[in-house]
Amino acid sequence: MKSELINIGKKSKKAFSSELNPEKKNKILKDYYELIEKNKKLILHQNNRDVANAKKKGLKSNLINRLILDEKKISKIISSIKSIIKLKDPTNIVLEKWNRPNGLSISKISIPIGIIGIIYESRPNVTSDVASLCFKSGNAVILKGGKEAFCSNKILSKLFRDSLKKNNVDKNFVQFISNKNRNVVDFLLKKMNKYVDVIIPRGGKNLVKKVQTLSNLPIIGHLEGICHTFVDKDANLKISKKIVLNAKLRDTAICGATETILIHEKILKQSCNSILKNLEDNGCKIIGDKQTRKFYKGKISKASNKDWSKEYLSPIVSVKSVKNLNEAIKHINKYGTKHTDSIITKNKITAKKFLTGVNSSIVMHNTSTQFADGGEFGFGGEVGISTNTLPPRGPVGLNQLVSYKYQITSNGKTRK
Repeated sequence: MKSELINIGKKSKKAFSSELNPEKKNKILKDYYELIEKNKKLILHQNNRDVANAKKKGLKSNLINRLILDEKKISKIISSIKSIIKLKDPTNIVLEKWNRPNGLSISKISIPIGIIGIIYESRPNVTSDVASLCFKSGNAVILKGGKEAFCSNKILSKLFRDSLKKNNVDKNFVQFISNKNRNVVDFLLKKMNKYVDVIIPRGGKNLVKKVQTLSNLPIIGHLEGICHTFVDKDANLKISKKIVLNAKLRDTAICGATETILIHEKILKQSCNSILKNLEDNGCKIIGDKQTRKFYKGKISKASNKDWSKEYLSPIVSVKSVKNLNEAIKHINKYGTKHTDSIITKNKITAKKFLTGVNSSIVMHNTSTQFADGGEFGFGGEVGISTNTLPPRGPVGLNQLVSYKYQITSNGKTRK
């Protein structure tokens, strides 16, 4: 296993040393989505194998839903690659340029990061998304997908390698670790710093926590997505109903789904029944604090302090009454995970205070938290959401997968 992974690292280093122009990259990506289109039946066949194995092992239904591919999802994969092709190449761009009194001419130039290791769980589309984004930004990528989607991930990565080979480019720009040994991830995190420049985990809390605990490499990612929607006293009720329903239930399994709703106490009595009944009627379980339970006439369970720290990833939502804006901000900064939080209000001053005061990577006004997605930001896709205080932060797309260097010229200057 060790020699296998080191060999993968060496191959990635060699591939990364190849120089590719933007036109070549786009041609390879075009051939990749055409291969996906051409091999739909094979992809679906391999995915069916994964789904059958997952059901046999008793995987939860929400995780199986994330695993399943169909014609519609494959079309989305192809659309995502097409979007990436249309984006401007982020490498070799002059970010800044200036001349110094000491005679130096200094340019700040964007460059690829290097070798990116991606450790991810059951979403097969992650394979195509991250491989395309990493490649377009000039990086080599090593993929370690979850065992649940093994067959799907393997065929999607193989098709990318086929596209590279077709264009006479080192196919090891994209490598898939097929070894299922449990120690593979540990070795990758602890012993591959000579070959891998950064690790990006995509998956549940346990996976990300393991990566954060064991890794000797820099990490881009987030632990959980405990996202909030705050319904302010100046919120429009009709808009609030629509946003809250979408933020919670459009897709409960994504990290941008709202998990806690905060409602200003001044409108709690007149608004909670309309907002929460809309959720309940659409299959959502409501868990509320004492004040919310007092006024809500529907079915509601008692919330404890532990519920404010839960990422449900299912049709369950916790609801809390807050006295004012400051209490809402304080609650979010205490229990949130610096992912995505939104305020619903007509008051622009209140909105600005919320957007400034909440310490999250994405803060929103009158917007569903489900928009926390690189594709929706115009990034063509994302390798994940980063909640790190240091950059990159938020959706990590093409422009976040580059670093920079300084190029300095002079007419023979020496320092005194």
